[in-house]
Amino acid sequence: MELLAGTVDAVREVAAQLVARHRDEPARAVTLAEAAEVFDALDGPASALLRGRLTALRPGARWLEDELAARVPADGEWWVCDATDGAVQYLHGLPHWAVTATLVRDGEPVLAVVHAPYLDATYTAEPGGGARLNGRGVRPQRRELAAAVAATAQPPLVGQDPVAVRRAGESLGAVLPWVLAVRNLGPTAVQVAQVGSGHLSLFWEYGSDAGNLLPGALVAREAGALVTDAAGAPWTASSSSFVAAAPSLHQDLLALLREVS
Repeated sequence: MELLAGTVDAVREVAAQLVARHRDEPARAVTLAEAAEVFDALDGPASALLRGRLTALRPGARWLEDELAARVPADGEWWVCDATDGAVQYLHGLPHWAVTATLVRDGEPVLAVVHAPYLDATYTAEPGGGARLNGRGVRPQRRELAAAVAATAQPPLVGQDPVAVRRAGESLGAVLPWVLAVRNLGPTAVQVAQVGSGHLSLFWEYGSDAGNLLPGALVAREAGALVTDAAGAPWTASSSSFVAAAPSLHQDLLALLREVS
């Protein structure tokens, strides 16, 4: 519990720093290179602060340098963190971004914190301890498929994977006619965690995106959601697809995704 509490404090400190620098208007960046320069100036100090705080809490854990990593090491303890999860939204003056920190042991998440400051939402989870939102326990909500709000996203480097691009498009067409709405509400980790708290009913994604999926996956699973790949097998950090759903809707979503080649 001390490690979890310390991680929450560290994540909130970083978020407060980023909130202080956040602007309502979009960044004045015309090209991708200009946007990256603006972002690096913000994210660099925030990432350094987060790394320092978490290293002090767990000196023996190593640090995954690439926050957009599609894979995570299978051995040892690693911090997998994103000081600005939802960088696109942050740069465009939108509120849908978060700070995430996940401790991974031998390829499995053992602690997760997802803090979205403008949503006033802090999700936490540890294996066997359930999931919490702002300190209270959460569970998925039971709904009919026609009343479900679904969400989806694409990995940051999805453009490098034409199969994932095709499946993302096909899956949207497969799911959209059957649910109340499909949304992409910003940070992947927050959306997956929101399945655990019942704010969303379903989430799916194609492509390798372990760094973004790990924290939300632990929150959703500990809350009682079912977390698998699109074929229904247990999701791991090396999986190439991802599904999180309320138990009552999991099989419905898998059935819809069977249309995807």
